[in-house]
Amino acid sequence: MSRRLARELALKILYGYECGLDSLPELIAGVLGKKNYKNGVKNYCRELVTKTINHLSEIDRMIIEVLKNWNYERVSLIDKLILRMGTCEILYFPDIPNEVSINEAIEIGKKYGSEESGKFINGVLDAVKKRRKEKEENEGRNNQ
Repeated sequence: MSRRLARELALKILYGYECGLDSLPELIAGVLGKKNYKNGVKNYCRELVTKTINHLSEIDRMIIEVLKNWNYERVSLIDKLILRMGTCEILYFPDIPNEVSINEAIEIGKKYGSEESGKFINGVLDAVKKRRKEKEENEGRNNQ
């Protein structure tokens, strides 16, 4: 299964959803129905899209917490969607190493974003990873 392909398809679905092009089920069916994608690609894409949308407020809050000297509203839509997917994987996909999620987001950012997208995405997602680790450590101390 190619998770990169699934992530790129998820980006297309999330872009359409953000732009209000169709309902989510219609977008998913439209994007995933265009070609005969393997079931693993379809399943991972659906799971990533669903978790990103279902946890959107927590994901955006985490991204905003780590943005330094940058207004979230000024982040390009493509970069924002890639950051959301990467953050979703870091927070809600424990089976995927954080470094893999970050590297995949960087590569997708280089492909679909601007010249600076890769560096920007790297910095933000690395900070998200560190913030998540800090929160887990603090929760562990509080539970002792």
